[in-house]
Order: sequence, then structure tokens, then C-alpha cells
Amino acid sequence: MSREQQQIRFCTSADGTRLAVATVGQGLPLVKAATWLTHVEKDPYNLFTRHWVAELSRQNELIRYDSRGCGLSDREVDRISMDAWIEDLEAVVATLDIERFPLFGNSQGAAIAIGYAARHPDRVSHLILYGGCARGLLKRNPPPRIVDAAAAMLKAAELGWGADSSSFRQVFISQLLHDATAEQQRAVDEAQRLTVSGANAVRFMEVVFEIDVRDVAPKVQCPTLVFHAKDDPCFPFEEGRLMASLIPHARLVPLPSKNHLPFETEPAWATFVAELRAFLPASETEPTREQLDGKPDGRSPLTPRQLEILGEVGKGQTDKEIARKLSLSPRTVEMHVANALLALNCRTRAEAVRRATELGLIS
Repeated sequence: MSREQQQIRFCTSADGTRLAVATVGQGLPLVKAATWLTHVEKDPYNLFTRHWVAELSRQNELIRYDSRGCGLSDREVDRISMDAWIEDLEAVVATLDIERFPLFGNSQGAAIAIGYAARHPDRVSHLILYGGCARGLLKRNPPPRIVDAAAAMLKAAELGWGADSSSFRQVFISQLLHDATAEQQRAVDEAQRLTVSGANAVRFMEVVFEIDVRDVAPKVQCPTLVFHAKDDPCFPFEEGRLMASLIPHARLVPLPSKNHLPFETEPAWATFVAELRAFLPASETEPTREQLDGKPDGRSPLTPRQLEILGEVGKGQTDKEIARKLSLSPRTVEMHVANALLALNCRTRAEAVRRATELGLIS
């Protein structure tokens, strides 16, 4: 990937925290909830992360951002919490004015994605989760020795994360990967060193230890696909299975891997890509004038009902007003608008109305 292909901008979260946002690729937007250990400028070139960026942007416009406290986002922040992380995702979506989109969350980002999808069912069309947990370590009723070990890890991170020696970071890597080459381990260490300070690493781990989505997961309304490595050394497979069982109609895809997140050389990666592509909505190309005029293979990309509703949207009508006029439910109106956005390859209602007008579909 050339650096010119990726665009980086900044937005501001509700509490004033500045966030770095990167967009790359073309097609329907795919939003990735932030995790720690990210650096939007460096991730496309790091062995640990580059295949994620390349694949998720292959058929979509990938939108990702650095979490508060990480990468190019503000490092010195007052709040690191689940609520703050969800507010950050809300700020990114609002800044880019994305109407409806698939949402991807891996590791701790899975809990953020679940929280956002539950709060904003009108925004998230599809939910993809990889390697997440329903409950953090301290929410699983661990025995005292596990609690003591977690406290010791936090203290060691505070003292050793930012040191020139990678000794502690290697200990942490062993909690993420059980099957990685020396080169792959160096890539993870580089990501750790560049993306977050020791103090913030401790703050992140403290919040992750307390993750609990058991109450919010059942509120997710969109189709959901849950991936989890069967031998994940970070979050047990049982946590991924529990998460999938809590989300209505979610499908669980177990993957053969001993790593928390797979490298592109693993069979698990190929399975993930195949399942992901089958699950995500296909990106539609913009219809040509010849197609819309009814020439060979030419049909309007919109149904008569979608055209009718989009025309009302263009008049400034709300979903509730359109629903009353056409004797539909607001949810049905919302669904037709979302499908029109997909068909026209647009991110916002205003853009869809403009494109449909330019193409002569509505007046």
C-alpha cells in the first residue's frame, strides 16, 4: 500500500479528545472499532496489522481510528473507559457522516462494537466480531491467585512497558500469541512500543479486565458473525461462544489458531476472509446512464418503493412523516432508505438524493 492511498484526518470526541481517523479503499464503508496497540499511520506496514488493513479495504472503504491514548490520537487523556470508547466511535461516525454501515470489532473492540450497535441499531447493518470476550478477566469469578497474577502484570507493565529492553513486552506477547515466528513477535513488539505508553497500557488493561457485555449484547438487532480462535491464549474460546449466544441469531465461526489474532500465513486467516466476504453486503458499482435508460442489462438499481421513499426524503420528510403518508412503519421506511444507499453506493441520505436526481430517477 502506498502512503498516498490512505487519508488521515482528525476529529474530536464528546469530551474534547482529538482522534486520528484513517480512510483507505473504495466501496461501501466498513468501520472498525478501535483497539489499543494501533497506529493508523504505521499499521498498513507492520507485519502484525498490515493484512487486516489490506483485506478489510479490498472491497470497502475502511474507516479506522486510533483509540484515545494510542497512536496519533491524544496520548494524555483524562478518561479511558468503555463509555469513552463508544463516544469516540460515535464521534468518528458523525464526523464522516456515515448513514448505515457494517461494523467490525476485534479483541477489546468487539465489546465497543457491541455497545455501539446496541445504542444505534439504525446505524449498524452488519456486525463482525473477532476474538472478543463477553466478560473480562475479573468478571469471570477468578480464583484469588488469578486476581493476584493480574495485579502483578499491571505493576510490571507500569514499570517495564516503556523501557528500552523489550523484556516485559515479550511477556505480554506470550499472552497474545502461542504460535508466532521470531519476525512476527518482533512486529508485535514494535506495535506495542510505538502505540502506547506503559501508563496507558495499564489503564487499558484495567478496563479490559472489567469488560461485561452480558446485559447489552441481547439488544443488538443486526446480523452478526462471531469469529474466535479455538486456542486463543488471551480470551478463552468459551468467552467468544458466550458472546455469540447472547446476541440474537449470531453465528459463531471457530477458527484453528493458537494466536489471539491470526497472521495472514495461518489457515485461520483464509477461513476468516472467506466467511467475511460471504457475510458482508457486496459493494455496488455506480449505475451508468446506459443501464438506467433501459439498454441491454439495464435496470434501475432502485425498486419503485425505494424511489418513492427517496423522493420524500428529498422533500425533507422524516421517516415518521413518510411512514404516515405511505402507511408503512418507520422501521420499514428506514430499511428502504438503507437499501437505496447500498444500491447507489452512497453514505448519506443527502448524497443518495443528489445522485438519484442527477441520474433522473427522481425529480
